[in-house]
Amino acid sequence: MKRLLIATLNPGKIREFAAALLPTGIEAFGLDYLDDMTAVEETGSTFEENARLKAEGYSLRTDLPVLADDSGIEVDALGLAPGVHSARYGGPDLDDEGRVRHLLDELRDVTDPDRRRTGRFRCVLAVARNGRTLATFEGVVEGRILEATVGDNGFGYDPIFYHPESGCGFAQLTTEQKQRVSHRGRAIEALLKALDSGDPRLTPAG
Repeated sequence: MKRLLIATLNPGKIREFAAALLPTGIEAFGLDYLDDMTAVEETGSTFEENARLKAEGYSLRTDLPVLADDSGIEVDALGLAPGVHSARYGGPDLDDEGRVRHLLDELRDVTDPDRRRTGRFRCVLAVARNGRTLATFEGVVEGRILEATVGDNGFGYDPIFYHPESGCGFAQLTTEQKQRVSHRGRAIEALLKALDSGDPRLTPAG
């Protein structure tokens, strides 16, 4: 596997995947590599279902293996919402900052940081080729939802996610630090271990 299509147009995600894959010698491309970038509909009820749908759908448009992820934030006080709806939480017209404000508004009356503002980032990666999922990998990181944004790095909900192990918010970590501890970083680590070990699921010529 020398080349891999990353099923996203999100520049933040592309940078994270490309940086992680660089030591392996795998060249990563974003969706702009495709002639047909029509979005694959995410109709799954779980992160794994959506990751598989995207990986399989885009893999029918290219000879390259496709890596797709579905990820989001789960907040305990909101019954694990936004979950799979993280990227569209609050409505399709909101940007990252708007979604963060909406989530903070939802938690406005939740003041116990240790018990009720707990949550986690979850990520599932799926690798597919020719319309078939070859393997999936999951990463989870636990933390708390802050009452206001902190930090200038990261994207999405990073500015309001406090990571106890690091002693700071995700948006206060460098890219390298975040890769080591994030949900996506942990899922990528599982993928890299599979590649390094010659996992037979990932050995079709690429």
